[in-house]
Amino acid sequence: MSTKRALTFFDGDWHEGNPKLIGPMTHAMWLSSIVFDGARAFEGTAPDLDLHCARTVRSAEALGMQPTKQADEILGLAKEGIAKLGAEGALYVRPMFYADTGFVDLDPDSTCFALSVYDSPLPGEQGFSVVMSDHRRPAPDTAPTQAKASCLYPQAGLALMAAKKRGFDNAVMCDQLGNVAEFATANIMIAKDGAVHTPVPNGTFLNGITRQRVIQLLRDDGIEVIERTLRPHEVLDADEIFSTGNYGKVMPVRKIEDRDLQPGPYYHRARKLYWDYAHATA
Repeated sequence: MSTKRALTFFDGDWHEGNPKLIGPMTHAMWLSSIVFDGARAFEGTAPDLDLHCARTVRSAEALGMQPTKQADEILGLAKEGIAKLGAEGALYVRPMFYADTGFVDLDPDSTCFALSVYDSPLPGEQGFSVVMSDHRRPAPDTAPTQAKASCLYPQAGLALMAAKKRGFDNAVMCDQLGNVAEFATANIMIAKDGAVHTPVPNGTFLNGITRQRVIQLLRDDGIEVIERTLRPHEVLDADEIFSTGNYGKVMPVRKIEDRDLQPGPYYHRARKLYWDYAHATA
């Protein structure tokens, strides 16, 4: 990934660019003992940054690591990195824990920490197209789905590649039972019959921080949000479809399979509520 500006905090200091932190003998490199989180700084605000930092620690513990930084320390470093690059631009904030040693199981005492802050423009409101994917999200007893772990992402990557080969931007992934789980890169919400519907968290997908925030904001605004099992045909027949996630925050789906969609009132309300919330917490 090419970025204009990037800073990474590691081993007590900030480093520019893409510092080489691991080698071929590092456990994380060959056995994927890495967890991370993603937060955003944009337009002078960094909504829910504290929650993202706290989740990084929980993810590390879920993989058996011994975090070397606590949430408040990560938060302080994140704010420092944002200040160095300037909070007015669009930045991505990515704290990470990884294991240095171990065989198949990692050595908890070898846990390392790094935090990267770098330029990453928000994708805007142009929206995206999606296709239903054959790739499934793993069940909780088959993968460490309770963590935001790097090892979970190749499956999403395969779904994305397959979608792009068909001319689409993203993919709707189901769980092992064939129920809708999420997009390959974000959580999914649909509007139908005067309410917003979204898959109920069942351990197969990340219950995103932005997802939780948007649900709360919509409900506080008097909009009914129903968390339930969603079947693929309900997504294909939805009045509106939109995503919630850290990278793009709230974005509309403009096409699903061969059906064109327009951003609707529920999407527009969700996006405005989120932006208002973000700036109110600046």
